[in-house]
Amino acid sequence: MTSGSLPGRQASLTDVAVLAGVSHMTVSRVVNKTGPVSAATRAKVLAAVEKLSYRPNSAARALVTGKSGILGVVTLDSTLYGPASTLYGIEHAAREAGYSVTITSVGTPNSSAIAEAIETLRRLAVEGIVVIAPHAAASKSLEGAPLDIPLVAVGGGQEAPVPMIAVDQADGARRATEHLLALGHKTVWHVAGPVDWLEAQDRETAWRQTLKRHRVRAPRIIRGDWSSRSGYAAGQALAREKDLTAVFVANDQMALGLLRAFTEAGIAVPKDVHVVGFDDIPEAAYFSPPLTTVRQDFIEVGRRTFRQLAEQIDGREPAARDLVPAELIVRESTGPR
Repeated sequence: MTSGSLPGRQASLTDVAVLAGVSHMTVSRVVNKTGPVSAATRAKVLAAVEKLSYRPNSAARALVTGKSGILGVVTLDSTLYGPASTLYGIEHAAREAGYSVTITSVGTPNSSAIAEAIETLRRLAVEGIVVIAPHAAASKSLEGAPLDIPLVAVGGGQEAPVPMIAVDQADGARRATEHLLALGHKTVWHVAGPVDWLEAQDRETAWRQTLKRHRVRAPRIIRGDWSSRSGYAAGQALAREKDLTAVFVANDQMALGLLRAFTEAGIAVPKDVHVVGFDDIPEAAYFSPPLTTVRQDFIEVGRRTFRQLAEQIDGREPAARDLVPAELIVRESTGPR
């Protein structure tokens, strides 16, 4: 507690006015930047603000200025690397621009849960809302989203009814598949993510289209749930396949489980089979062997998401879709055989 702070409670705007010897309205003008104040008076007010550790009340500031300095984010209740990193990227961009972020998590991504979360954030006077919507049901729920508040979806799919930002999943999957084909493999197997996740759908579709474009037979799909455990089960199933030489796994966690299953089955990577993942989680470079994977730039996703939201807040029309390029990171799991 500073020497001028008030014991037991947070300083109010009135406390600042009394200490600075000015009116309540003058303090409001300085804090909210809503009117002319002399340099000397502004200096007195700011000195009182610092001495009392005063922090403006966002709801009160919203009433005065129409701007709360707060953005809302609706996200799935998930610790998966993709959604969690997306949230971090958005928070990072918002902080750099001087905004704070309020987060509302939903356990079930249905229409009523998303609508309730959006309404909760609106009551908090947020200036705009981001919905992290990689799940098909979450994207569908945006069709009834309110039109009177800036709104952006992250990972909402091609048919998102609001402005949407995402990493180019299709291009990333194409790069992964073509990398394996360029190494001379006759076909590429795919361990896909859950069928109701938009990112899993985009990666699977691009994998199929890439094989078709190269006139290569597409093997049957092995499907997981994003977890290392499901990747391990997929690896056990694939270890029984004859002529298996290349696998594109829809995320790095499943690739980790698959590598463990291959090791137990006596299949050496990259000597016997080449493996590519997706995400480039921080641990991917330390897998055994280090994993070739597709990197998603979540900081750039956050930056572009904030830009889209800021354009709407300023009354401008944002682009309907904005795709962040994916990057193939080549490591030892697709090295010399």
